[in-house]
Amino acid sequence: MRMVCVMKNIAFCLAALLASPVAALDLDDIVSAEVLPGWRQADGTHIAALRITLAPGWKTYWRAPGDAGIPPFIDLAGSTGIAGFQPYWPTPEVFETAGLRSIGYHDGVVVPLELTGDTDMTLSGELFIGVCDDICIPAALNFTAQLPATGSRDGAILAAMMDQPVRLEDQPTCAIAPLSDGLQVTLTLPDTLPATADVVIEAQAGIWVSEPVTWAENGAVMARSDMLAADAGPFALDRSQVRVTYLTEGAAYETNGCIGG
Repeated sequence: MRMVCVMKNIAFCLAALLASPVAALDLDDIVSAEVLPGWRQADGTHIAALRITLAPGWKTYWRAPGDAGIPPFIDLAGSTGIAGFQPYWPTPEVFETAGLRSIGYHDGVVVPLELTGDTDMTLSGELFIGVCDDICIPAALNFTAQLPATGSRDGAILAAMMDQPVRLEDQPTCAIAPLSDGLQVTLTLPDTLPATADVVIEAQAGIWVSEPVTWAENGAVMARSDMLAADAGPFALDRSQVRVTYLTEGAAYETNGCIGG
């Protein structure tokens, strides 16, 4: 039986981890989060950010953290005047931890947030992340800030918004086969990408995706992952939500959606 921590169950997973003795460490010495209030755009959307600062040597995880990581989760339930938000996670690094791949950031990261809602906005909530050095522990960080009705463009937010994977138009093809507890998806990747890229596959919300296995076949790069629903029940894969990120040294690329193969 496989046990997975998917975004839908992150509060349960963190609660279980917090029962561990390592949680007695003083998180204030390891990690902090603050709101960068940002600015209001002409169309009424607001650009703000969360700045995560880590003690030297510590790291945290990207939206798809790899087998050895804890997925981040942003809860804005305490906010007022905010109807929706979209986080933009900057391009991450790939780490090896005890022979397992993890994906994330050293020292800290600025995560831009695109917010929609009313004229008056208060950004308030909790950020759930995993942080690692010699050990890995979960952290629940509170934040709150009144967002300005105008504001000024923030260089740190702009830099993080620029540090995103390059969007590619070529979509991979995907072949889908049933498993006893989910689906197996095999992708034929665009041939414009370097064969040495680290491949990350994501699916629609609530679907866990295993670390992909990659290989070359007839001149093409192939990638295969198993996918499992949060409730371990049957599900239909939304091909338009299959996102593939290709991480290379000094650059990152991304495709959205896959076509039948």
